[in-house]
Amino acid sequence: MASLVLLPSNLKPDQASPEWMNKGDNAWQLTAATLVGLQSVPGLVILYGSIVKKKWAVNSAFMALYAFAAVLVCWVGWGYHLSFGDKFIHILGRPNVALDQKFLLKQAFLGSFPNATMIFFQFVFAAITLILIAGALLGRMNFVAWMLFVPLWLTFSYTVGAYSIWCPDGWLSVLGVIDYSGGFVIHLSSGVAGFTAAYWVGPRANNDRERFPPNNILLMLLGAGLLWMGWTGFNGGDPYVASIDASLAVLNTHVCAATSLLTWLLLDIIFLGKPSVIGATQGMITGLVCITPAAGVVQGWAAIIMGLLSGSIPWFSMMVLHKKIWLLKQVDDTMAVFHTHAVAGTLGGILTGLFAEPRLTRIFYMVDNWEHYTGLFYGLHSGRARAGFKQIWIQIVGILFVIALNVVMTSLICLLIGLVVPLRLSEEELMGGDESVHGEQAYALWGDGEKYENSKHNSVYGVEELPGKTKGVV
Repeated sequence: MASLVLLPSNLKPDQASPEWMNKGDNAWQLTAATLVGLQSVPGLVILYGSIVKKKWAVNSAFMALYAFAAVLVCWVGWGYHLSFGDKFIHILGRPNVALDQKFLLKQAFLGSFPNATMIFFQFVFAAITLILIAGALLGRMNFVAWMLFVPLWLTFSYTVGAYSIWCPDGWLSVLGVIDYSGGFVIHLSSGVAGFTAAYWVGPRANNDRERFPPNNILLMLLGAGLLWMGWTGFNGGDPYVASIDASLAVLNTHVCAATSLLTWLLLDIIFLGKPSVIGATQGMITGLVCITPAAGVVQGWAAIIMGLLSGSIPWFSMMVLHKKIWLLKQVDDTMAVFHTHAVAGTLGGILTGLFAEPRLTRIFYMVDNWEHYTGLFYGLHSGRARAGFKQIWIQIVGILFVIALNVVMTSLICLLIGLVVPLRLSEEELMGGDESVHGEQAYALWGDGEKYENSKHNSVYGVEELPGKTKGVV
């Protein structure tokens, strides 16, 4: 009690600020969660709406916005407890509602902040995973089918991966897999699930698949910028404390992303002859994905190497292997999430097993067991080769589990939905795009400034045709 008297009045515990809560950690965690949320809304909403053909701008942006809302309702309804609740089985928590104030105001299972903060933080990660899957399906998935897919995939696939890898009782967590901030749970999962769902949904219309130009590259860059800057919260929030490890994770994240972007850009210039803006954006994304499982457990020089590899290996898989491997050519993956997330996520998981620095993993995991969390290179250097090889093996086991889980569950979910509603839009809707699906268009102006004629579906009042003027909308 004597020590409490010495505290400034704003730091003394009270009913609104319990003794176990750290105000700084709570503030950072809410800030980090908001940054991750901004990656989706408006980040990926803008990116998707601008990187696609003009006729699919509304549909693509709305798939992202819908998923964000639907995931939140499912998350507080049952998703959070399935992912982080009391153990039900080794891969799943016991389902329960996360809305009762008695539970929400208690201390979270990790960190010095309440459950309400943890639930919101984990929600934005779940939401962006579904939105990343949407990237593989843009331009042809039946929107009603997407409305069903989101809650089903969250419930039967995402929660299993999250519990297994991130929950302290999960079997891969106990085994010792290193996934700092979602290289497996989010990126590898979304890449594999998106590719699998794209197989079952089927391809875009032939004319869309042959020519699919972005309708607004400047807006695409705005969305990409929000995605990049939001990654400060994505990787910086996962220590659950405002710590030195969080600072390291943030710096490593941006260093790797910048290196990857520059590497991809140089490869485009050398082999394709032009500095592609879309290519640079893809390089940025692969760098962010690759560093995610390692962000706070590797040194800065390792982040540079990871950036070089994430800017080159996914580039090679997308630009070279994609044209030679039969399966990759058959599946219409609109945003190439297989390469930017599945390939880059797998690469990041393996490199984490090589570069994880034992002293940094001690800071992050706060454990003393040297048999866990030792990268192979450090194991060989320190005479703990067995621990290093074990870590690589555990990383591979985690990768194989996530791949198998998402191929199987995504296929079952798509087949189930296909019994109820068509997975793919009709040929007429594929030709019409946004106008046919939503009765709305992204732009009132088109062509060389001509005004778009009133649509029979448009709710905006039209103006009468005036002398010398084109009939249009206001």
